[in-house]
Amino acid sequence: MDSNGTDTTTVYASEFSSGDISWVLASTALVWLMIPGVGYFYSGMARSKNALSLIMLSVISIAVVSFQWWLWGYSLTFSKTGGKFIGNLDNAFFRGVLGDPSIGSPKIPDLVFAVYQCMFAAITPALAIGAAAERARILPMIVFIFVWSTLVYDPIACWTWNANGWSFLMGGLDFAGGTPVHISSGAASLAYALILGKRQGHGKEDFRPHNMSNVVLGTAFLWFGWFGFNGGSALAGNLRAAMACVVTNIAASTAGLTWMLLDYRLERKFSAVGFCSGAVVGLVAITPASGFVGPASSVAIGFIGAIVCNFACKLKHLLDYDDALDVFAIHAIGGAVGDILTGIFAESYIAGLDGVTVIPGGWLNRNWVQVGYQIADACAGMSWSFVVTYIILFIMDKIPGLSLRIDPAKELVGLDEAEFGVAAYYHVDKIITVDPKTQEPQVVEQVSDIEKGKISAPSQLNNV
Repeated sequence: MDSNGTDTTTVYASEFSSGDISWVLASTALVWLMIPGVGYFYSGMARSKNALSLIMLSVISIAVVSFQWWLWGYSLTFSKTGGKFIGNLDNAFFRGVLGDPSIGSPKIPDLVFAVYQCMFAAITPALAIGAAAERARILPMIVFIFVWSTLVYDPIACWTWNANGWSFLMGGLDFAGGTPVHISSGAASLAYALILGKRQGHGKEDFRPHNMSNVVLGTAFLWFGWFGFNGGSALAGNLRAAMACVVTNIAASTAGLTWMLLDYRLERKFSAVGFCSGAVVGLVAITPASGFVGPASSVAIGFIGAIVCNFACKLKHLLDYDDALDVFAIHAIGGAVGDILTGIFAESYIAGLDGVTVIPGGWLNRNWVQVGYQIADACAGMSWSFVVTYIILFIMDKIPGLSLRIDPAKELVGLDEAEFGVAAYYHVDKIITVDPKTQEPQVVEQVSDIEKGKISAPSQLNNV
């Protein structure tokens, strides 16, 4: 036996599929890429003085959750002897997580399944903290990511995906994370926005995206990685995985075009923000359905999801809260729409493309009760996430050293400089004249932000 409690004399690999393992490991890398994609998307949507902080927070989420997942997150979610609500600590510290058939598929080992699921756990809080952009302190946010993953993500993922979970046993269908990832992060974002309050200047200043290139780049990373997010959730390189990739692409395309055209009717402009937001909504809405629906249904899911979420973005004005990046409208509402539409469009023959899965389907298969299961799962996930997140943040804000909101003066400077001590951009002002004899431009004076004292010099520049 080794230090992890694993029998080192056992010979592994004979019962596993190398092709399935390869596909799941490749999908792990694809989902990892989505996380900085979230950072770039959020960074472009924010103001320039907060751009770096949002990219860094997405990467920090990977680090914090990877440790939490090894410590006890995986065990609390996927222990094979867990309860209906949450698992146990049998696999804490990855004890016994090596070469036994995984709880997800007997064709891949525990270790492969564990690292793949770690990426889902890591991206979820990275999505949630978008609502706190431009005004939340970094240290409390890091603590929040760890605590929230333990108390919110792990239970919801357990009851959704663990074979012992109550929603799984009830018959709820969630192929790749409509409730554990999107509804939970969206509901948490609403709680974070309400606890923090509004940004300075909210309702008075025009908070426009500062860098559309970052938004498009982040969307591209997300779209690309989502093939591993949804396609990889088949846990095998089979026809069901291929169908999941196909419907993912179609839903994102349909939703992106739909949102862009909805904005065009008002602005008479083809909005890049609208297309990117719509594409993400399509990816969110198809997530729970991706292993259960065909191409035609994915068009409907992308179209309906874009319309509902486009109007849901107005909720922050109606209810007067400051969700800086529309996380609640896109992820919570989009995930709920996807969950419900899964109950309508799920088809048993699509799920059976892997040759193993048998489900009664949704309304298309005349299984009328399925929508009720989906609504129950979505409501439970949203309620648990919102209430527990609000309690976590309320308590943290009362603990010395963990106050959530940054000082007003530092908020004006921006989180990049105030919290990280370095900015995403350095601006240089030049005074240029034209030589009257040669007609060539000449630099008379050149002053950078560092020389003006607006920002401090990064350490690596001190030696130049």
